[in-house]
Amino acid sequence: MNRRPPGWIEPLLARLGSARTEDFTRLATPETGGRESAVLVLLGEEPGVGPDVLILQRAATLRNHAGQPAFPGGAADPEDSDASATALREANEEVGLDPASVTVLAELPRLWIPVSDFVVTPVLAWWHTPHPVHPREPAEVAHVARLPVAELVDPDNRMRVRHPSGWIGPAFSARGMLVWGFTAGVLSTLLEMGGWARPWSRGRVVELPPTGADPAPSAGTDQVDETPVR
Repeated sequence: MNRRPPGWIEPLLARLGSARTEDFTRLATPETGGRESAVLVLLGEEPGVGPDVLILQRAATLRNHAGQPAFPGGAADPEDSDASATALREANEEVGLDPASVTVLAELPRLWIPVSDFVVTPVLAWWHTPHPVHPREPAEVAHVARLPVAELVDPDNRMRVRHPSGWIGPAFSARGMLVWGFTAGVLSTLLEMGGWARPWSRGRVVELPPTGADPAPSAGTDQVDETPVR
């Protein structure tokens, strides 16, 4: 079994070697405090489709982040040895991902989400042996999808969203999902670092429906519009 990542990932890995928190967010990560957590940025490849990333959609009935697309992940448990262990454990619990099917490539800088006081480590990984995944807890996860990178970088599928709070940040539309918030912020940065992004219109801004939206954006990585929203 060849667990070596394909060549198209190598430019991203090379760039991540010098990545800093400032590449992902304007918010400094506190030296102490915050709840440690991790998410799994799982890159795969499907024949005839090309590179993709695994995204889940949270259940609409959740108290926090209801209906919001996200990377698999969550808070660290005491028995987790590191951020990678947290991300893989959470992905297994949420969508049934087999940790043995994954090769961890890099841990990204720790990112602070002020609204929840979580300090999140995105863990980049290669899905060398893809297998079917599904929501293991429908009360928490409504849907799981592999979103093709080609669709994510399509200018027609890129936009910014305006949250009811006035915050504006990047977003993607793919496979029936509107990906925004923390997840879209990380994706946007990684697509640029990997050299996969294409020019798109940042003037395209859509309103985020207030129903099910968090009272504040859960995204330390999201861009903040410099112009006050009235």
